[in-house]
Amino acid sequence: MPAASAARQLDARGRIHVLEVLGNAITGGMEHYVLRLLGCLPPERFRTSVLCPFESPFTSALREQGADVFVTPMPPDDLPWSSVQMASALVRSGGVDLLHAHLPNASQLAALAAALTGRPLLTTIHARTLSTQDLEIHRALGSHLAVVCRQTYFQALALGVSAGQVSWIPNGVDTRRFTPRPAGPRAPLADGLRARLGVPAGAPLAGFIGRLHWEKGPDVFVHAALLACQRCPDAHFVLIGEGPMQASLEAQVRDFSRGGRIHFAGLQDDMPAACRALDLAVSSSHSEAMPFAVLEAMASGLPVIATQVGGLPELVEQGHTGYLVAPGDARAIADLLALLLTDPATCARMGQRARQRCVEAFELRDCAERTSRLLLDLAEGAHAGPARVSTLPAGGATAAPARRRSGKQGG
Repeated sequence: MPAASAARQLDARGRIHVLEVLGNAITGGMEHYVLRLLGCLPPERFRTSVLCPFESPFTSALREQGADVFVTPMPPDDLPWSSVQMASALVRSGGVDLLHAHLPNASQLAALAAALTGRPLLTTIHARTLSTQDLEIHRALGSHLAVVCRQTYFQALALGVSAGQVSWIPNGVDTRRFTPRPAGPRAPLADGLRARLGVPAGAPLAGFIGRLHWEKGPDVFVHAALLACQRCPDAHFVLIGEGPMQASLEAQVRDFSRGGRIHFAGLQDDMPAACRALDLAVSSSHSEAMPFAVLEAMASGLPVIATQVGGLPELVEQGHTGYLVAPGDARAIADLLALLLTDPATCARMGQRARQRCVEAFELRDCAERTSRLLLDLAEGAHAGPARVSTLPAGGATAAPARRRSGKQGG
């Protein structure tokens, strides 16, 4: 791929022009990632355009951050030629230097546009595994892969991806925005999540944060909460999020007459405040890569009970910042809920360690800087060297991938 030609497309201010191609435009982890990334890319070095499959509140949020947003259909099974034409014309007419794709349907469109225009392609894999399509696009174009958890990194190497063409850059959290609540007794709230739910100020409150979809295991959380209610008579439990399972979950709670202690809060506009209302967080997912909900909970000073899938073992230190359990094990989650909710001192200590871990190893600005350097390298015709994948040190974040200069994209 003639990436060197793309390096000569710098705008009048000498900035790299990145086209972010997104396969969805809802309120999800990928969208969360893109918003945070665009908010951290230095405007003096980058110009950003975004191609989405439809208009939504998310596209409005992108525009509020200063991005140029365009819309074209991206169905996964029958990509219209008009969408390929639009993406290719946008790259050429807008002086785009690099395409950055997210989700499989966007990767397909971005790959065709990159091949037609000779621009380099970076694909960020937000899942915990590479798909066949991810590999086929990579092998056909020599594109670069970015992964958010080490499980995916090692899978890529095992499948033959060169260490120079895959970068491990974990998701990050803004530790200045997500902060713990002040120490000491919880003051009664005139407003906020607890007040809206009717949860007493001093009552323990455990929360599930995520889409109410099978993949996230909200039914496992509800089952565990029902069991824990019997052992923690003062505790309350809340699901923060929306999704197709909500009606069945609400019916399950009603059947057990626990509606006064298991709450459905829906989406929250102020997630930092919502996290501070909790005492601990639960991630009962069947599949995850590097979930923002867990990072934000930890940065807010909450211990986390999580399933041992994907990148979650990279986040939660067993017995130190929280606990890990087998997927689907509601009884183990209930046991740990009872253990922590009845021991506020241990809960607080674990939460402090969780906060420190985020500050040292998963700070948003550090992760965004590594992504920024990778984008610059790829747009300039360089490529990243092997990522360091040793265990995250207790005293700080893993160093950014080592880089070596080359005139050939991804070579």
